[in-house]
Amino acid sequence: MIFRETVFKLKDGRDALLRSPCEEDAEEMLRFIIQASGETAFLMRFPEEWEAVSLDEEKAFINKDYCDPNGMMISCVVDGKIAGNCQISFRTGMKDRHRASVAIALLRDYWSLGIGTRMFEEMIRLAEERGVRQIELDFIEGNNRARGLYEKMGFRITGVKPDAIRLKDGSFVNEYMMVKHLWR
Repeated sequence: MIFRETVFKLKDGRDALLRSPCEEDAEEMLRFIIQASGETAFLMRFPEEWEAVSLDEEKAFINKDYCDPNGMMISCVVDGKIAGNCQISFRTGMKDRHRASVAIALLRDYWSLGIGTRMFEEMIRLAEERGVRQIELDFIEGNNRARGLYEKMGFRITGVKPDAIRLKDGSFVNEYMMVKHLWR
């Protein structure tokens, strides 16, 4: 699905553009996720895992999402640079098409400017338009900043996957599941 471009003001007064990434963004999208993964231990992959993704693979991923009626990526561009990215994936089975999953990542320089909130508002709006009744996400134990955003947006913890994430030092942390109901 393609997101209709939207401009909004950041808390610092700069303009930010929300739009769907396209094939021409593939190289910058890879740089973005490698940088974001290196700035926090709370994303699902380490930077070197993203470094193994080829430019052609990233282009194919973007093109697939661009044409997928059951998912959408939204990038946030500030001063010509990708500052954040989010994704919503709609389930399609008869038993679970009332559900959608979301994910988000922001570069550290753009934290606390309102980007995460705005991206969530858009993903929630898209879910409501689609008739989704619950949105789901997972977060890694210790990611209190993200948890605060998710709770602000109406998500609540519904479960825990013990020792789901293994860090480079060999230690394990839990992964928490959250849900936001749209019908209440």
